[in-house]
Amino acid sequence: MKRFRESYLKKLHIGSLTTESNVFMAPLAGYTGYPFRVMCRKLGAGLCFTEMVSANGLKYNDLATAKLLYTDAAESPKAVQLLGCVPSAFEYACKGSYTADYAVVDINMGCPVPNIIKNGEGCALTGNLPLAARIIEACKRSGKVVTVKCRPGMNPDKIVITEFARMCEDSGADMITVHGRTRNMMYDGEPVYEYIAAAKRAVHIPVIANGGICSEEDAVRMMENTGADGVMLARYGLENPLIFAQLTGRETGDTKLSLLMEQADLAESCFDELAAMDYIKKLASYFMKRMPGTKSGRQAMYQCGNMQGLRAILVQAFAETEA
Repeated sequence: MKRFRESYLKKLHIGSLTTESNVFMAPLAGYTGYPFRVMCRKLGAGLCFTEMVSANGLKYNDLATAKLLYTDAAESPKAVQLLGCVPSAFEYACKGSYTADYAVVDINMGCPVPNIIKNGEGCALTGNLPLAARIIEACKRSGKVVTVKCRPGMNPDKIVITEFARMCEDSGADMITVHGRTRNMMYDGEPVYEYIAAAKRAVHIPVIANGGICSEEDAVRMMENTGADGVMLARYGLENPLIFAQLTGRETGDTKLSLLMEQADLAESCFDELAAMDYIKKLASYFMKRMPGTKSGRQAMYQCGNMQGLRAILVQAFAETEA
């Protein structure tokens, strides 16, 4: 099998920014907060995006929304994903103090969730190219690097990826990420390589391939079949962040347990104990997927009420499976 790092790994030029690798971590609600992003960068990810942040929430100074943007000097480059459908709100969010530390703004034009679609946000914007163009232009006025994450269309009868990709480039986008599933597919089924390849053929800016990457073999196959400039991992990045080190050749010596302990330290440094425990429990649950013999550890973890006890449970659970 081809090795990704030998055949496809490279630095990527995105507008004025150059990333250390072309292997990225997708924005995932509830997970890609500051601790997780720092971990992925350590393991070789070139960019890690915040979970999606409401542009309107930032415009109206919603504190819960602002908390999603916690960061510090340990994270660089910083990339935020914004969600919405009002160009002026995007411009305000991009120029405002909340995103001042973020060099990259990604626009969510791919979320398939019904409530998002009803609001005319996310993937709904693939059906409104003039509005999508105005949003990109509004973000570009901030002077930041602007990227777009999208799907090829709402369903197989409404594939718009070629014209959509060209619109993104013409409006000033510096990169696009294409999830190879239509909106009606949600997160299931095989991604369609041709949709991503069509976007790559249509533009000169970098195109990142996303969807269904759960191994190095998947990543290599994605690159071979799409001609993309890089890959973006999503749910499998939660399940096994060590995939970033595998794809990029980063030598870390880490195990899932050592990563969890580091994540616990980071979470406690920037969240209160309840929020830190909630995050570590969710992350550990993903880490335990497909790992035999973790049922009792998972049950004990969810019953635990303090961070010290949680650490002890995780050490026991993972020491037994990773030995």
